[in-house]
Amino acid sequence: MSIISNISNLFQSIQWRFFLLLGGLAVVVLSIFFTLNLASQLKEGETKSMELLGEAQRSMMDADPNCDVTFQSKILESNTTVPSIVADGDYRIQYVSNYGKEYDEDRVFFDKELEYLKANTEPIVIEAKEFPIKLFIYHRQSKLITYLEWFPYIQFTLLFIFMLLAYLSFSAIRQSQQERIGVGMAKETAHQLGTPITSLVGWIANIKDMYPEDDNLNMMADEMYRDIELLEIVAGRFSKIGARPELYPVNLYERLARHQHYISQRAPRKVSFEFPDFESAPVLTVHVNNLLFDWVIENLLKNALDAMGGKGAIKVEVFDNENYVFIDVSDTGKGMPKSLFKKVFRPGFSTKKRGWGLGLSLCKRIVENYHNGKIFVKQSIVNQGTVFRIQLPKKGKIKVTK
Repeated sequence: MSIISNISNLFQSIQWRFFLLLGGLAVVVLSIFFTLNLASQLKEGETKSMELLGEAQRSMMDADPNCDVTFQSKILESNTTVPSIVADGDYRIQYVSNYGKEYDEDRVFFDKELEYLKANTEPIVIEAKEFPIKLFIYHRQSKLITYLEWFPYIQFTLLFIFMLLAYLSFSAIRQSQQERIGVGMAKETAHQLGTPITSLVGWIANIKDMYPEDDNLNMMADEMYRDIELLEIVAGRFSKIGARPELYPVNLYERLARHQHYISQRAPRKVSFEFPDFESAPVLTVHVNNLLFDWVIENLLKNALDAMGGKGAIKVEVFDNENYVFIDVSDTGKGMPKSLFKKVFRPGFSTKKRGWGLGLSLCKRIVENYHNGKIFVKQSIVNQGTVFRIQLPKKGKIKVTK
């Protein structure tokens, strides 16, 4: 049922995002269509107004000197927004309108402007019967139409920026909530473990006091106490999640050797291990919190064992350069597709039938937030194996965040 539920939730999430994107695109397309259509109608109206202006100019040129041309003058004066240039048949500029400056102020600009208008616009011809030459009116569209044409694209850009910022904000909030859930569960686990651990320590002490002569019982009590010490280490690790840990310089090779001894004693016989030879290797110092760093390595090794199903090979390699130390943990297990490389670190995500899906997410928090490093899937091939890489600062001031 959980698989069906996860698929259903995934489908609903994809469906919701699809309809949101589709709705946004529909708004943008309708806005662009409406605005461009409005601009086209205004542009057509401006062209007719310029034609009317040309007709008024022709009428004034043909008019009798004693004729009243007040109406034609008002038509000419009504053009206060459309930039225009009036030139003769030899392309000599007669006068300009609505450019914010006169022809004599910048002749070079207006000559270039006339060349552009000749190549890209159709002039309005003024041909008067009583006037010896033809005049041509060249005009651009007004700034209002230009603004209208650009407005939907500006609107689309602003909408895109808004949606991007909203997505990033929601992602950050979601990640923060997931981290708080993980930290809360870790601390609650540490708290819940504390009571039975204390009780078990007391019971073991009572057993040893009540039966001091029973060697077998005392030996079992000692072994139980060692397991309790391991439980205390686990509880300590959980309690440190969300707190500021202290980092100490350690020899990485010696630390990994402890893990080799521990895991090799508890793994199936058909699993082989290859770790760096710490006895012959030079000292390689990293600054770590031992409890938390050990948790990361143990988690990667246990995941590798689970992925191989009881047989295969686990290899731990160490590389370093001037600034960083790299630890690669590889296995010959079932691997994973590239689409899961980042998802495996999300709280709650798990490929196992059992488990909370917190192991790798807590590993990521430990490495990146507490050790100023990185952890990621370096490589994975389905049915061939996976390589996890840990990157830690080699030297310099360690920046630790909560």
